[in-house]
Amino acid sequence: MNPAFEKVIVVGAGPSGLLLSLLLIRAGIKVHLLDAAPTLDDQPRAAHYGPPAIPDLRRAGILDKIKSQGMTLNTMCWRKLDQTYIAGMDTSETLSNDPEYGDVRTVSLALQTLDALMLEEFEKEGGQVSWEHRVLDVEQDDSKVSIKVQTPDENEKTIEADYVVGCDGANSVVRKSLFGEDFPGFTWNQKQIVATNTYYDFRKFGYHDANFIIHPEHLYMAAIIDNKGLWRVTYGEEPGLTREQLLERQPKKFETILPGNPKPGDYELGCSGGLGITGGFVDVGCLYDCLYGIWTHQADESILDLYSEVRRQKYKEIIDPISTENFKRVFDQDPEVAKEKDHFLVLCNKAAEDKDFARQMHMASFGIRHDFTQYYRKDRGKGKGPLIVDDAKSDFSVEHIEEVAPTGAD
Repeated sequence: MNPAFEKVIVVGAGPSGLLLSLLLIRAGIKVHLLDAAPTLDDQPRAAHYGPPAIPDLRRAGILDKIKSQGMTLNTMCWRKLDQTYIAGMDTSETLSNDPEYGDVRTVSLALQTLDALMLEEFEKEGGQVSWEHRVLDVEQDDSKVSIKVQTPDENEKTIEADYVVGCDGANSVVRKSLFGEDFPGFTWNQKQIVATNTYYDFRKFGYHDANFIIHPEHLYMAAIIDNKGLWRVTYGEEPGLTREQLLERQPKKFETILPGNPKPGDYELGCSGGLGITGGFVDVGCLYDCLYGIWTHQADESILDLYSEVRRQKYKEIIDPISTENFKRVFDQDPEVAKEKDHFLVLCNKAAEDKDFARQMHMASFGIRHDFTQYYRKDRGKGKGPLIVDDAKSDFSVEHIEEVAPTGAD
């Protein structure tokens, strides 16, 4: 039987767009990847990829390379500014041999390195990439999607595909073509988050693989990225500062917040950037299952409506509240009483004494995943029968949100 469609256009050669493109092309689906930039973004952003993202990195065929170039993280903790330990977790046993998923411990690799790895693998598979192709408009009819793009020579042309996936970030033209300017969301105004890649010996101060410092003004995270001593240091700053102002304030900030009060010359600093990716990897992994189901006649397009419904639910009920609580945890409470008052940190300390509870707690972050292959037709590949959706159930209990472990250091 011929495939149900021929081609997918992915707009945005960031981490989510690259992972989706790699998953699709390795399944045999033709992919054209577009990006407005002339090359990959080399700014430091995410560096740690939590347990729910591991299955998708594994089936994309890149997990072993991530581990060989980066690290596997085992320990995570929360501290006061003076380095006093408050609570933490060790996943070396609880996440290293899950019966269903295998080793799902958080892995680390600088995102610019991971992006380059995924792009290389995509091109090895024959994937087409068009740089400096800025999307101007998206139109669709019953049979295809047409994208109008501006090319490097400033000319405009139209590219067609069966499906278009927008992975083009906060200013997504693809999203605006679907929803207009009215799209729900908010911006944190309390803090500006700055991410740096820094060579500094945190181990001599007893730091774990990932460390979150709770403080209303000097919150920060320090997490190991690789076995060469590179750490991601992410810290809070006053909102509204320019890049130049952030760079000017950075030396004093490090001297104030980091253990040993280092001065320039005591550490080697990379450039600064933003955060986040685990949820995005899970999103595109689920979308891959839906598109593959359609391509192989195991599902029809109604599975995409279900995808939209389920992923919105996961965001609203799990990802957004957990991300919000994780962020607020490091600046919106008194570190002197956090050990007793913060429910999540109380659970961390309970888990340290109870391995069965620890395993349950550490695997709770898998609630953001969802198996869309359960909705494939029962007569797989025959092109007959309805899409099975009657028994669709969330694989996460909302009342357990507070017990979800962080999905990664970023």
